[in-house]
Amino acid sequence: MAKAARQDQPRSSVWLEGTAHRRRGGGQPSGLDRDRIIEVTVRLLDAEGLAKFSMRRLAGELNVTAMSVYWYVDTKDDLLELALDEVMGGMRLPDPDAGEDWRDQVRALAREYRTLLVRHPWVSALVGVFLNIGPNSLAFSRVVQRVVRRTGLPAKRMTSTISAVFQFVYGYGTLEGHLASRATAGGMSVDEYFQQALSAVTAAPQAADVLKESREIMAARGGDTVAEMLERDFEFALELLIAGIEAIVTREREAEAEG
Repeated sequence: MAKAARQDQPRSSVWLEGTAHRRRGGGQPSGLDRDRIIEVTVRLLDAEGLAKFSMRRLAGELNVTAMSVYWYVDTKDDLLELALDEVMGGMRLPDPDAGEDWRDQVRALAREYRTLLVRHPWVSALVGVFLNIGPNSLAFSRVVQRVVRRTGLPAKRMTSTISAVFQFVYGYGTLEGHLASRATAGGMSVDEYFQQALSAVTAAPQAADVLKESREIMAARGGDTVAEMLERDFEFALELLIAGIEAIVTREREAEAEG
């Protein structure tokens, strides 16, 4: 088994160590393969979360011994990195060469990333841990860069623009995923959980002033369900970002013309 990395060293990657597709020779349990292991890993992570995931729990679900799993992966971290890249492949990516408006493609990418984070809440805890250089992660990054390049922004603004859009989506999708997870853990729908949480906050004296000030905002927000409220907020915030990109492109072009 691979040695644990020192805490002061950056984490390596299953994709760098040549083990992403390697299998150990001889003695593998019958009826088990890496694709099956990754599939069950994703299912367990979706159902039970990252904190409860273990190689022993996975082995039990596969009806094999924990050591049997290590015929196919060296460490738990390697398996988590493989699972992360697996779900990244579930996003539908636009074709930057299709001639579509870049605005529509930015919207499509943002919505797909948000859906990923909500559907798999454990993803947000892992994307900053690993190098994310698996084939699906790289495909997503490549499309994002090519689409943002089509906005007309100069190269020096590319990374800032990508950060503005996709760190917003990361934060929004992460919180939305946490909300769904808490509701599920409590055996409630998201709407039931929201109402319970709102009742609890309303009863807290220290929150009275804030709630009074926000009541008008909440009423104007609209939406009969939490899902509708979240959707409206996300879409409007995304439009603000797109409008900001458009404004910066115009400003840069005007400055270039004047210069």
